[in-house]
Amino acid sequence: MPFCRLSAWSSQPVPWFPSTAVADFPQAAMAFPHLQQPSFLLASLKADSVNKPFAQRCQDLVKVIEDFPAKELHAIFPWLVESIFGSLDGVLVGWNLRCLQGRVNPVEFSIAMEFLDPSGPMMKLVYKLQAEDYTFDFPVSCLPGPVKASIQENVLPDSPLYHNKVQFPPTGGIGLNLALNPFEYYMFFFALSLISQKPMPMSLHVRTSDCAYFILVDRYLSWFLPTEGSVPPPLSSSPGGSSPSPAPRTPAMPFASYGLHTSLLKRHISHQTSVNADPASHEIWRSETLLQVFVEMWLHHYSLEMYQKMQSPHAKESFTPTEEHVLVVRLLLKHLHAFANSLKPDQASPSTHSHATSPLEEFKRAAVPRFVQQKLYVFLQHCFGHWPLDASFRAVLEMWLSYLQPWRYAPEKQAQSSDAQPRSVSEKWAPFIQENLLVYTKLFVSFLNRALRTDLVSPKNALMVFRVAKVFAQPNLTEMIQKGEQLFLEPELIIPHRQHRHFTVTSSFLSPWPPVVTDASFKVKSHVYSLEGQDCKYTPMFGPEVRTLVLRLAQLIAQAKQTAKSISDQCVESPASRSFLSWLGFGTTDPNSCYPCNDLDEMGQDSVRKTDEYLEKALEYLRQIFRLSEAQLAQLTLAMGNAQDENGKQQLPDCIVGEEGLILTPLGRYQIINGLRRFEIEYQGDLELQPIRSYEITSLVRALFRLSSAINRRFAGQMAALCSRNDFLGSFCRYHLTEPALSNRHLLSPVGRRQVTSPARGPRLSLRFLGSYRTLLLLLMAFFVASLFCIGPLSCSLLLVLGYLLYAIAMTLLTERGKLHQL
Repeated sequence: MPFCRLSAWSSQPVPWFPSTAVADFPQAAMAFPHLQQPSFLLASLKADSVNKPFAQRCQDLVKVIEDFPAKELHAIFPWLVESIFGSLDGVLVGWNLRCLQGRVNPVEFSIAMEFLDPSGPMMKLVYKLQAEDYTFDFPVSCLPGPVKASIQENVLPDSPLYHNKVQFPPTGGIGLNLALNPFEYYMFFFALSLISQKPMPMSLHVRTSDCAYFILVDRYLSWFLPTEGSVPPPLSSSPGGSSPSPAPRTPAMPFASYGLHTSLLKRHISHQTSVNADPASHEIWRSETLLQVFVEMWLHHYSLEMYQKMQSPHAKESFTPTEEHVLVVRLLLKHLHAFANSLKPDQASPSTHSHATSPLEEFKRAAVPRFVQQKLYVFLQHCFGHWPLDASFRAVLEMWLSYLQPWRYAPEKQAQSSDAQPRSVSEKWAPFIQENLLVYTKLFVSFLNRALRTDLVSPKNALMVFRVAKVFAQPNLTEMIQKGEQLFLEPELIIPHRQHRHFTVTSSFLSPWPPVVTDASFKVKSHVYSLEGQDCKYTPMFGPEVRTLVLRLAQLIAQAKQTAKSISDQCVESPASRSFLSWLGFGTTDPNSCYPCNDLDEMGQDSVRKTDEYLEKALEYLRQIFRLSEAQLAQLTLAMGNAQDENGKQQLPDCIVGEEGLILTPLGRYQIINGLRRFEIEYQGDLELQPIRSYEITSLVRALFRLSSAINRRFAGQMAALCSRNDFLGSFCRYHLTEPALSNRHLLSPVGRRQVTSPARGPRLSLRFLGSYRTLLLLLMAFFVASLFCIGPLSCSLLLVLGYLLYAIAMTLLTERGKLHQL
């Protein structure tokens, strides 16, 4: 059997088809009826995936998709999708689109992007199978946690994406499955590959926006959620050209596509007398499916019910988003804003809605509030509560700020003037702000609490505070947020009859005297109560509690500015030269004499300038947002500088005095952790027993200690007798054999300083200085210089001893004279 080889999945020989004969497979199947079994095509493609280069495999796949009927393609489709996007358990990486970059692998990148393009061969395969109404099983166990739990508890999720798709296992079977059409199956795998695959190693520096996956997400969004025109019809691989594929069958059970409304497609067709009036009505289901899949797979990882029950985002959820995940979600939000804002002015208002409006225009109006808003809020709450307190939070921050500013992605954005003054936020965005009030107010408070726990001396953290303050300081934005809070805090005296489904009527709406709750007030209350529950405790953004947090942040900003200046003044030298001098012993050896290193030390004076600029502007923006007076800010700055010396180091951490001394406050712990303030600590023990320093040779120090200890034990009496003499020899011996008077040392407690009563130590010899790198290097340099003048080692040693004796005599005389002056 010359054209057969063993399949990886079977011990039976299977036909082997060379790459040149793939296109002739239909003719071979006609001649040999037993070759019509689709498993043979699958086996040959699996073999090709191991033996052929990537470019050749893609060429073969294009031929197979064009030439084979849907019956044979149906068998290879699940394997092909998995081989591209990887397995759902993350074991197989597939084409590794998350790491594939054009500048690193230009050939493979170009081929993959062309193959997976919305108008490429892979999507043609999807539409070819879609036309035949095939379905594919997708395991429920691979869905996001809340969805999986809901289905396993026999509760249908709210999203219509899962309706009439749950397949219960047959007798003896294990696991639930979803029956998905080809488009849904492809998009499920594509979306889940972002989170099912293992995170990229830290050593691999990959820019997310340059990767094939990120660019494909952008292309799919631009294709299926167009900002101009309608969704292009699917391209058919048949000779007849393009023909729209049929929409999925209408579910047997009616379901709500957007909250309380039926599917846009169903509603549109039921009101249209002729579906040919708008061809887009055939294809709106693809846009709807794409958005629902992306939102469900990327955002729906945290249960709203659990969040409401806990009243915090700290429920024990196993899923942790990555920075790459957050960047892709931000791309989705930015495109959704552009998609929603592409409505024509006469169609943007709900009051202009009519049955003649195209389903795509309806979808633009409903996309953000009915699909994204709730799940995004819970997702952001979890990120704000669980993300590490480091610079990687910038990705979450920018995602949040992108959602807060839909006006940045409106068509009129291009008409902005070149003035330095920021443009005022138009009143037309007031409904969006009111319907997303918690995203503005509660998440702002969460950010304040994060900022109070971060090191604002770091330029990256200072930049994040500056970014948030700048966004919220946009003209008219603060006023619209305040208006939204006022609408929420309005008394609920009367609810119109059409609103009974959400609120209880407390009095007759026929009564003439109570004020009627406005539509805007109802929307704000509905938004807050749906996310936080009816008994939620709302903290106003402009109330006294938040104002206190802002004043604390302003105080920390003023302190961080002073600390940055102190670090700049103290660490002027480069890290390399400072380390070299310390190694030689000329620099300070006190580990507490300098602030802990941060990115200021790595980036230099330019970093200090940026930090000061960010913090200065952030302070000004906070003053504008919360209407802080100049006197308040000046008082904060003055309070920070009163107890601080010129270097900014002598001020103690924030403490309160207790019965047993000082007790650190939370602010004091923050100051110590971030190196803003410190207690001065000095070694108080035996200098011979202090820890071995980094500039000392460990083994040599220990050997010298044993030698000096033996000498001290052997000659203790003689050394004591010499030091007790009152003549010059006694002074000379005391200078070398005794430590400085310990009676002058103090316990360095900030309160109740008292003299230390240290045990008396007799005279002793210390040779520890010979274990220092500095001493040994100086000796080597001395011998080297002496050799240049033709002085031998013995003569050089005698000169060194003579020079030291002269130095010691002079120091002895100066020490004795100093003692006489003290008397």
